[in-house]
Order: sequence, then C-alpha cells, then structure tokens
Amino acid sequence: GDALQYLDSAKVVAFDKTGTLTEGRPTLVDHFTVADLDPTESLKLAASAEQASDHPIAQAIIAAAPADLPHSTESETTPGYGLRTQINGETVLVGSERWLISEGIDTTALQGAIKSYAEKGHTLVCLAKNNQAVAVFAVADKIKPSAKPAIDALHAQGLKVAMISGDNQTAADAIARQLGIDHVTAGVLPDGKVDALKALRAQFGPVAFVGDGINDAPALARADVGIALGDGGTAQAMETADVVLMQDDLSDVPLALRMARKSRRVIKQNIALSLGLKLAFLGLAIPGIATLWMAVLADVGATLLVTLNGMRLLRLEKS
Repeated sequence: GDALQYLDSAKVVAFDKTGTLTEGRPTLVDHFTVADLDPTESLKLAASAEQASDHPIAQAIIAAAPADLPHSTESETTPGYGLRTQINGETVLVGSERWLISEGIDTTALQGAIKSYAEKGHTLVCLAKNNQAVAVFAVADKIKPSAKPAIDALHAQGLKVAMISGDNQTAADAIARQLGIDHVTAGVLPDGKVDALKALRAQFGPVAFVGDGINDAPALARADVGIALGDGGTAQAMETADVVLMQDDLSDVPLALRMARKSRRVIKQNIALSLGLKLAFLGLAIPGIATLWMAVLADVGATLLVTLNGMRLLRLEKS
C-alpha cells in the first residue's frame, strides 16, 4: 500500500544507466593507441590489468584481447575510478580519464579519440603506462528495446525522466538524446547517486528511482520509491527496493505508475460508494422505512460493489 501511495506522488522517474536502460553486456567496439605503442600490446596491457576486476566493462576488454596476456601483480582497485597494477615491472593504470588526470597524468594525446568516442555515446576506459597516457578504449552497451517506449509512456503521463550515470557528460548526453531523457547527471560515483536524487527532489519533487545493481542499493533506499529489476538484478537491489519488477521489461515502469494512480482513484471511489450506501440506509432507518433485510442487502451489496470495482484494475494493460 505504501509503495502504491509513493508511486502515485512521483513527479520524476530517475534511471540508472548500465544494466537498467542498457542491456548490461558491453562490448569493445574500438580503441586508440598512441603512435609509439602497438595497438595489440595496449589491449593486452589493459586486459591483463582488468583481470583483477569483475565489472562488465572490464570483461568486455578481456573478451576482446588475445589469450596470451602478461601477468599482473600488486593490483589495487579504486572503486568507481579504476585500478593500478604492475606488469613486467611497469606501472599500469586503467580507468576513467578523470582518474588519470587526478593522478597527475596528462591525457592530451588521447583527447581527439576521447571526444570522438564520447560523442557516439561510448563508455571510455583510458590506459596509462609509467605515468603516460597511451590508449583509450571505447565500450558500447546496447540500449534495451523497451527503454524508449517506456520513457515515451512516462512523458505521456506528464512525468519528468532523468538518468544518473558514471559516464562522462558527453557520452551520457548522447544516450539521453537517443532516449529523449529530460535531465542527465553524469560522472557520478556509486555513493554520489543519493546526492543526485536529492538534487532531483529539490528541483522536481518526489523521485522514483529505477536500478538493478549493488551500487544502486543506497539510491533505491533513499528515493521516495525504489524500483528494482528482478530479472537480472542483484539480490541487494531487490531487497532494498519498494517495488520489484519481475521481468526485465522497462515498460512495466509506466504500467506500475498508472496502476498506482488507478488504485488511488479506485480506493477513493470505494470509500465514497461504501459511505454513500451507509448514509442512504441511515436515511431510510430514521423514519422507520429500513428493514433487517435491507440492512443485510446494504452491507453485502456494498462489499460486492467495492470488490467488483477494485477488480477493474485487473484489466489494466501496458500502454
């Protein structure tokens, strides 16, 4: 009941990107390497370093690399940024451009490729060797077929739609343009999603957040209503959310919101119907017109009417 009430009050629906709006199965589509390093060698270095990570983007790079990878040691992961490791006595960093810059690494040599890949909506992973940026990898994740129709349906209901992404702003904006999303918050670390929700709430009003991963659990808990994807989503996300969609179909999101609004209207109708019958019977009872059978009929009849009225919700279908 609480979940339906909160869903009915939502003014904006915010989506996580990877695994929610996209299929969560990224693939390496292209990579750029500086002139003095062999492209295959850069791919081997990145894949060797990424073996310490189970992130889907890391697995995409590993899957595209040759089998004979060099051995990496002393791997150290910085969640949300990247990882540092030693390969053949050389220090290798794999992660976001922002992280490399924060580590004092100049990424000027990669800027042309970074801009080109980002404008296409690709997720970027940069590689540095011995404090020099040497390569950038473009990873693409297909948008779910149900994403665009779901967002169009939410707009038709008069709702704002937002996306929260860890990608850089250019790449996130490219995805948002394809889907018709109103508001984009990009470059967000896992623990920054809660702050992003607070900003959306202050700007638009009550927020429903849709996510599927472990990193989404804090945002699912702090949103006015959290919606988790049950098919392919993590146990942590489902346990934290107020609503769980049992299929990986985003068209169930606008359906849930329509159902919440319809349920609220039906509840009000049933209350009015029940009180109306009681008052009508009371009006008959005062002059002595009402009988015991009429009282039984009013009581049972009210129960049947509100039950049948509530059952109309079973006819609600996806738009």
